[in-house]
Amino acid sequence: QVQLVESGGGLVQPGGSLRLSCTASESIFWFNSMAWYRQAPGKERELVARIFKIGSPLYAESMKGRFTMSRDNAKNTVYLQMNNLKSEDTAVYYCNFAAHDGNDYWGQGTQVTVSS
Repeated sequence: QVQLVESGGGLVQPGGSLRLSCTASESIFWFNSMAWYRQAPGKERELVARIFKIGSPLYAESMKGRFTMSRDNAKNTVYLQMNNLKSEDTAVYYCNFAAHDGNDYWGQGTQVTVSS
């Protein structure tokens, strides 16, 4: 069973930045894809960004130009750099790893609050 541990959330003012991390308990090299989702109060969980084995990450429209997803295979970690944060970015952020055998793994979530 793969364990995913997220960190990096917190309280930030509008226009500020945060970097989220998601570290897996085993090598991330073989996962088909890794993604960040978020869920705001009273709303459905939505995709933020996804990265595959090859190619550039894909982003939801509202995050393009502000968020950057990256991976470090040596550290079994994916990151989400979030810049120019807005109040509407307030949510619990989750990482998700999709394995080649069809299994899906989720982190516990990390709270991001954007407020002055």
